[in-house]
Amino acid sequence: MQGQTQLHHQEELPRAQVSPPDSGHQDTTSPSSLKIGPCVRLGPIPEPRTEPSVMNESEGLRFRRQHRPQVLTDELHEHRYKGPGTYSGKVFQVTLLALGGFLLLPLLVFVLILESPIQPDVFTLKEPPQMKGCWEPNLKLREAQRLFEDQILGPESIANIGDVLFSGTADGKIVKLIGRRIHTVTRLGKLPCGSPEEESSCGRPLGIRVGPNGTLIVADAYLGLFEVNPTTGETTTLVSGGQIVAGRKLSFINDVAVTQDGKKMYFTDSSSRWQRRDYLHLIMEATADGRVLELDTESGEVTVLMDNLRFPNGIQLLPDEESVLVAETTMARIRRVHVAGLNKGGMDTFMDNLPGFPDNIRPSSSGGYWVAMAAVRPNPGFSMLDFLSQRPWVKKLIFKLFSQDVLTKFVPRYSLVAELHEGGICTRSFHDPNGLVAAYVSEVHEHDGSLYLGSFRSPYIAKLDLSKV
Repeated sequence: MQGQTQLHHQEELPRAQVSPPDSGHQDTTSPSSLKIGPCVRLGPIPEPRTEPSVMNESEGLRFRRQHRPQVLTDELHEHRYKGPGTYSGKVFQVTLLALGGFLLLPLLVFVLILESPIQPDVFTLKEPPQMKGCWEPNLKLREAQRLFEDQILGPESIANIGDVLFSGTADGKIVKLIGRRIHTVTRLGKLPCGSPEEESSCGRPLGIRVGPNGTLIVADAYLGLFEVNPTTGETTTLVSGGQIVAGRKLSFINDVAVTQDGKKMYFTDSSSRWQRRDYLHLIMEATADGRVLELDTESGEVTVLMDNLRFPNGIQLLPDEESVLVAETTMARIRRVHVAGLNKGGMDTFMDNLPGFPDNIRPSSSGGYWVAMAAVRPNPGFSMLDFLSQRPWVKKLIFKLFSQDVLTKFVPRYSLVAELHEGGICTRSFHDPNGLVAAYVSEVHEHDGSLYLGSFRSPYIAKLDLSKV
């Protein structure tokens, strides 16, 4: 029985009493003194201990790791867990891309086959000049005062007879401004007015001058050149809009200049392809089909003096009356076209690489010229038109997706006017970087110590007292 008990408790051998071998006599016949091996002697087998076993720290950690429940995280490899109804992230992405492509493909095909309304030319503009020195930005235009606000829309150009101001409006009228009141002189077109579709019949007066006999000379974008009696409103047609000159129609008559004797008038036709209501198409397409023309008021003959200009706009006769300055808006420069004398028919550059896109040009009291710029080419900064000049495909895409009305909302309201002198020297400039007071400036008319700022879009005339700036 002792042998059986001994075999039953073999697992408890490490807890048996262990002693070194005796040097004295040993009773080999006693079961209680039976030796196992040469060095271990087993005495009576003790009862199992009931106290808790002691486990060192490393054994405890190993035990806990072996029994830790598995937690699925993003760090686990995909093959370690794939239950039914579970989708791979890659499968989801591919599905999403395929669905997006399926939905966008018809739109892409539609955009590709859709015809663009413009066929842009590729042209190069120089890097805009740094806006420093004379061009240093300032807030001087914010000193201006708004006149007739919300009573007059789009007074593009301004002229004066004495203290009475005259202008043309977006609804086809010629008006005179006396004190705080607006009086209608005449209407060049016919009603209704107000929409782009009606503009060609309503008329859109742009450049306006005072002739030598005290009459008004008006350039209407659609209807032609007119002489208007400022008192009676009687109107005489000098050149008809749409008239064929040198094989092409007059489609966008813009500005006019008159000699002192009234025998010659010079005017710009901004494009043979586009009309005024499509002016942004003309700018973006950069069509070189603009012209400078001469009217002989005695014979009624109209001749072309210069062709292949990109949006010729404002025009100003020089004092010697042998040349005119022409704002070539798209190219951000002012050209000098020789209209008389030995150089007649020639052209050179009065000022190149302006920091903005010039509109009308008018004389200053100091012998220079006021140039209005309704949009600028900021440097430092980003100029959209400069960027697009070498990317006709982007222009096409833009006009496939957006209308002109939408695009005009993104035109910055930065207004800039500058006084230039012979040799293209800038002597001073006035700014309104956000167009808070004066926006979309198209002309600067100086009279009695003040600048009157016309605008092709704004519902007011801005007046700047030069003594304040």
